[in-house]
Amino acid sequence: MFILQAAAMWPGVLPLVVLLIFLVHLSRCSPGKVNYREKEKEVLDDILGEKKYDARIRPSGENGTDGPTIVSVNIFLRSISKIDDYKMEYSVQLTFREQWLDERLKFNDYGGRLKYLTLTESSRVWMPDLFFSNEKEGHFHEIIMPNVYIRIFPHGSVLYSIRISLTLSCPMNLKLYPLDRQTCSLRMASYGWTTDDLVFVWKEGDPVQVVKNLHLPRFTLEKYLTDYCNSKTNTGEYSCLKVDLLFKREFSYYLIQIYIPCCMLVIVSWVSFWLDQSAVPARVSLGVTTLLTMATQTSGINASLPPVSYTKAIDVWTGVCLTFVFGALLEFALVNYASRSDMHRENMKKKYRETEHSSSVDPTTELLEQDGSANFQMKPLVRHPEDSISMDKIRQCEVHMQTPKKNCCRSWLSKFPTRSKRIDVISRITFPLVFALFNLTYWSTYLFRDEAENE
Repeated sequence: MFILQAAAMWPGVLPLVVLLIFLVHLSRCSPGKVNYREKEKEVLDDILGEKKYDARIRPSGENGTDGPTIVSVNIFLRSISKIDDYKMEYSVQLTFREQWLDERLKFNDYGGRLKYLTLTESSRVWMPDLFFSNEKEGHFHEIIMPNVYIRIFPHGSVLYSIRISLTLSCPMNLKLYPLDRQTCSLRMASYGWTTDDLVFVWKEGDPVQVVKNLHLPRFTLEKYLTDYCNSKTNTGEYSCLKVDLLFKREFSYYLIQIYIPCCMLVIVSWVSFWLDQSAVPARVSLGVTTLLTMATQTSGINASLPPVSYTKAIDVWTGVCLTFVFGALLEFALVNYASRSDMHRENMKKKYRETEHSSSVDPTTELLEQDGSANFQMKPLVRHPEDSISMDKIRQCEVHMQTPKKNCCRSWLSKFPTRSKRIDVISRITFPLVFALFNLTYWSTYLFRDEAENE
């Protein structure tokens, strides 16, 4: 009424008044001012009402049939914290996603304004009864809020996403340890619904995703493979999915921590061959110390591994290295015995020479020499030349018969008069040569076997 009186008093103001009224009415009727959060509440109350939706009933199959509900699965691998060889398990953190179609949850999207509805309570809708069949331990993440959500799309599709941490069993074959590769599986199956009611499938495209720059302390994730593992029991057949993670063990750690120290201990035990055979305390201390150190190293390695019934590659290495160290200690025992035998032989020869020398002296001559009455030697007055020639021939024949032909090894060993010294010299060559031959056989055998088993 006030606007009409003002228009009668000022006729030129009437068009402006009409324009103002139109704009106010247009702003009130504009769809952009609609509170779609209120619309979400209305839609949720409508589709999840107690009389309209029952979370205990599974969704129908494809195209509304009574076939099984199809649930597509994909996972995002966030981290792998550890791979335990002793317990044969590994820990992983992942984002797990499931998606299925529930036509009972269709709603009006108001021309694309409502892209999806979000829930945080999984009990409000029907959920697949999936479980991890090789799980040992697991927990959800609830800091600061539970890391879970459910999205309902206008056409009835439901997306379930949750972040979980799992400790899963991983049976390992340690025959090639530490030159081995291990395959650890992640298995997911239905607990109560058979394949007649529920079927799990991998999401098309990229079912498994791995975080970039995944770091593992002693392993490298080479690749991963997805597969199906349906299982049949007395109660029926159950749908199952699995992903195989292929891990390659990093060898550099074991090369620095195990193989090089063992080689050094074996080489140190060879120092005993270069010490004098009379240095008994030094050689005994060196042999015993290296033997105890090698035994400690072996026990430390076995403490970090499970007690298995087969021989591992590391057992062959440590066993042979321990044998070489023990062999060096036994070599000194043999040298010590040979040294004492050589000394006894020298003493016997010395006594024999003294006895022979004393028996070859004439008692009358010895008596005359003691009395001083005879100071000359008695020599034969006449020597026949035939006798000297025959004696020379006999001596040459004896020398020729007593000195057989010697090869290079015997001629080289003849430089060392005692047997104990010869044993040391032979050990200086034999031990390194045999150890080098063992290394060649060991690395060629296990490296080629590792490549053959992984092809």
